[in-house]
Amino acid sequence: MQFVSKKLANLDFNYLSKVKTTFFISLILIVISIYSLSTQWLNLGLDFTGGITVELQATQNVDTETIRNTLAEKGFPDNQVVHYGTESTIQIKIPPTLNQESDVSTELQHALADSGYQFTFLGQSLVGAQFGQELVDKGLYALIIALAGIMLYVSIRFQWKLALGAVAALAHDLLITLGFFSLTQIEFNLTVLAALLAVLGYSVNDTVVVFDRIRENFRLMHQENEFNITNQSINQTMPRTLITSTTTLLSVAALAIFGGPILFGFSLALIVGILIGTYSSIFVASALAMQLKLSKDDLTPKAPEDIDDLP
Repeated sequence: MQFVSKKLANLDFNYLSKVKTTFFISLILIVISIYSLSTQWLNLGLDFTGGITVELQATQNVDTETIRNTLAEKGFPDNQVVHYGTESTIQIKIPPTLNQESDVSTELQHALADSGYQFTFLGQSLVGAQFGQELVDKGLYALIIALAGIMLYVSIRFQWKLALGAVAALAHDLLITLGFFSLTQIEFNLTVLAALLAVLGYSVNDTVVVFDRIRENFRLMHQENEFNITNQSINQTMPRTLITSTTTLLSVAALAIFGGPILFGFSLALIVGILIGTYSSIFVASALAMQLKLSKDDLTPKAPEDIDDLP
């Protein structure tokens, strides 16, 4: 790993010279994402659309995959099955397709008769569509508040031009990740929403590392112009960016492969978000700040006025 880090540290790639190409790629991805979101939106899970939740207790440990397949064969294709507290207790979520909650319990027990398990009914609840819409609204509010908080933080720590670049890069990451879920129609549930919020934090951390190096170099490299300093700053932080992203992606990929269908959407959102976030922290955030005419004066502390110069 140290050898790779040294090799990356010796790179001298002109990232800002690729601005037109990378902006064009981002524009294409954003247009595709907006088109998909406007035409088919997201495949919202039961957390957002509402549904019926049933808890069952078995006499032995339950294989949730077996239960999912059994329910799908018996006419409940859109089911979610998770362990609920213990390995022998499960929670089943299904869309509100039946009018009476009592019918749901009866239908499920009939459907699971051939599953190889003996279940005791523990309880059930109905999550209405109105509650689901409230979750959608609160999720959007959480994302907006997160973006506003990040912009305020970067503005205070650095400068407003960098803050705009950071927030634009985060909005870019968020929109493209949502577009991916819209295009693939992979279920969008609360775990995916949590992953999106995690991606925002991960992406801004990458961006702040680059910005911190830009600020430091602006104050040290007096003979270089802003364009060259920014390029050197990105090159200097590249080992950290790529190594951190790669190790994180390996962990999340393992979660996607071995975590089962319940964690698949969460893992996939993290994978897509980290890939796009790494790209944007390198090619989007700093480039946007340069387009806003970021200068050394913006990041150089103002010298205090001499007392003799005061009126």
